[in-house]
Amino acid sequence: MKKYLFAFTFLSFSVFAQAPLQLDNVVQKHVKNYYGNLYDFMSLPSNAHIKEQIQPNLDWLKKAFSQQGFSTEFLPTAGHPVFFAEKKSAAPAAGPLKTLLFYMHFDGQPVEPEKWQQESPYKPVLKKKNANGQWEAIAWDNLQTGYDPEWRIFARAVSDDKGPILMLLAALDIMQKENVKSPYHLKVILDSEEEIGAPHLAEMVKTHKNKLGADFLMVMDGGRHLSNEPTLTYGCRGIASITLTTYGPKIPQHSGHYGNYAPNPALRMAQLLASMKDEDGRVTIPGYYDGITIDASARKILAAVPDDPEMIRQKLVFTQPDKVGANYQESLQYPSLNVRGLVSANIGEKANTIVPDEATAEIDIRLVPESSPERLIGLVRKHIESKGYVILDRKPTDAERLKYPKIVTLLEREARMLPFRTDFGIYPDRWLTAAIVRTFGKDPIKIRMTGGSVPIVPFLRELSLPAIHVPMVNSDNNQHAANENLRLGNYVEGIKTWMAILTQPEVK
Repeated sequence: MKKYLFAFTFLSFSVFAQAPLQLDNVVQKHVKNYYGNLYDFMSLPSNAHIKEQIQPNLDWLKKAFSQQGFSTEFLPTAGHPVFFAEKKSAAPAAGPLKTLLFYMHFDGQPVEPEKWQQESPYKPVLKKKNANGQWEAIAWDNLQTGYDPEWRIFARAVSDDKGPILMLLAALDIMQKENVKSPYHLKVILDSEEEIGAPHLAEMVKTHKNKLGADFLMVMDGGRHLSNEPTLTYGCRGIASITLTTYGPKIPQHSGHYGNYAPNPALRMAQLLASMKDEDGRVTIPGYYDGITIDASARKILAAVPDDPEMIRQKLVFTQPDKVGANYQESLQYPSLNVRGLVSANIGEKANTIVPDEATAEIDIRLVPESSPERLIGLVRKHIESKGYVILDRKPTDAERLKYPKIVTLLEREARMLPFRTDFGIYPDRWLTAAIVRTFGKDPIKIRMTGGSVPIVPFLRELSLPAIHVPMVNSDNNQHAANENLRLGNYVEGIKTWMAILTQPEVK
């Protein structure tokens, strides 16, 4: 009996290893069994700013992964615990990859319920587009009799990043039902603080370095290429953030009495920010782009990405892009300087005829491997000082206000994410590419570096392993915004992708 069972497992594995159609048939056979799990997990709020929301998610994950034969652990940090699951293989894989580490996160962005077109962001809704191109709700029970790949599930964190976790759990359960085993030692890290900058992840990795050891790290976060074709991403920009505040009168003053006399902090801030970039969107701070070179090989990689500039222009509705780099992909190879928020006094019905007391700008700096956050923030500081400002790390005192004509408070956020970039052509790249080809029957789009950030550099440094992104969700998913959604076709294809990865044999 055992001999027969082994033969069945080996046969199933070999069929999966060769036929994308077989993968699709198996997933279609089982997929309707997993929409209930999706509904239940999406119904759990997971805002990392709210401590009470995290533990129910941890408990749900513990039960789900335990049912698939994983040992589980909540790894403590100075913030929320990180979920860790591990499953060893009875027969270790051949080839250089024996232990695979996967990183995802289950925390989601905060919500503004009034901006969602449904009862609650935490009550998943199945929708389809009507004849007018608008999304309308349809009964969840429709999923038990079939699905349209263009239908979507709307809920907070469904794409960023609970969806890929649920795809993994579905793939594992299907493999269990089909008696197919993975030859790999599997380790899964599910972050609880990614959306707040993962401030405690680096220390956790350092503490549990031996537990987390692996041969290859895969990150299942972010969206595919805009075409929604299968995609692999080999790097991410990092991020550092600063807050600037300029000052006018200590208390807002009547603009009739003191306009033309009391310095206006909003104008000061506007002038300061405008001095950092030219009209083409290029940073003018000396040295900001130093060290960035795009050689012929890199240009070939960037040119191979099938971007459609006109589609991007129509989607975002602007006339022409900034001129940082020759095209969209090239622009992502440079560090950015982005004003992500700007506040001074009030507007609209709340506007007052005043000279404001202060103005504040939030700035994020997207990092590339050639540019450290310390150097770039240092250059911003030097530039601000060159404009005659005294820089403080706190609000000025009255004595300082009276002494210095131009003052800026500059605060650096502690949480940073560093950039990374993995070389094309290494063994994990060839192995993973083979798994994607098995899933889709075609090569993936390969992106050198994406613009977003993930906090995985501590894994790369501490564990000395390569990393590649395997984005699974649709790029137009409204992540971080209202009405976040997951396309059903991507959900099903994600399950197939997981199964292909978990059963991918050695490549030459």
